[in-house]
Amino acid sequence: MPQRPIELYYWPTPNGHKITIMLEECGLPYAIKPVNIGRGEQFKPEFLAIAPNNRMPAIIDPDGPGGRPISVFESGAILQYLGRKTGKFYPADERQRVAVDEWLFWQMANLGPNAGNAHHFRNYAPEKVQYGIDRFTNEVNRLYGVLDTRLKDRPYLAGEYSIADMASYPWVRPYKNQGQDIAEFANLEKWFQRMHERPAVAKGVKVGEELRQTAANLATDKQAQNILFGQRARKA
Repeated sequence: MPQRPIELYYWPTPNGHKITIMLEECGLPYAIKPVNIGRGEQFKPEFLAIAPNNRMPAIIDPDGPGGRPISVFESGAILQYLGRKTGKFYPADERQRVAVDEWLFWQMANLGPNAGNAHHFRNYAPEKVQYGIDRFTNEVNRLYGVLDTRLKDRPYLAGEYSIADMASYPWVRPYKNQGQDIAEFANLEKWFQRMHERPAVAKGVKVGEELRQTAANLATDKQAQNILFGQRARKA
């Protein structure tokens, strides 16, 4: 029986690109379900039913465990699920898997949030707050140094190419928006080029380019800024 397409709830951001890269690398069929985060579509009840944190990406796999559909939210959890499902890029050997998990969680807890804050204070904040700019630009610089040291004697973060690399690469791509010069980090720059040259990676980051072209300009769109940056708790 042919594999039914995985439904990917998506917008072309670094977290979205993680999943399109993995799907392309695994050769899994998928169907894009756009979630325009600048227009508040992440708050629709039907999306919240599968992504209660009102953040994309999320997936629905119609051929989940036991042949029944399953939904997964959080990009790291999605990468792990797809790795287990396909047996690709997420090793079964426990020692190797631990190394992948370490760098996957490092990205989720460190590189992504701090790069995101650097983007915010450098590009989107309505007022230039120098402390915020310096704080997160410097922290991203430190994290690039961590990556550079890790890649000194190995081609990929966990040795062999894995979901840990797929998670980190989309957050390094906009290094200029983070106030970084990747040329200062020789090992990281070589890894970046290695990733850039993978056909599935190149294809994955192009998915939804037309959506980005029609998306709101966050630097000037106050409505989109309020939706993305001004949300408070919604009571049950």
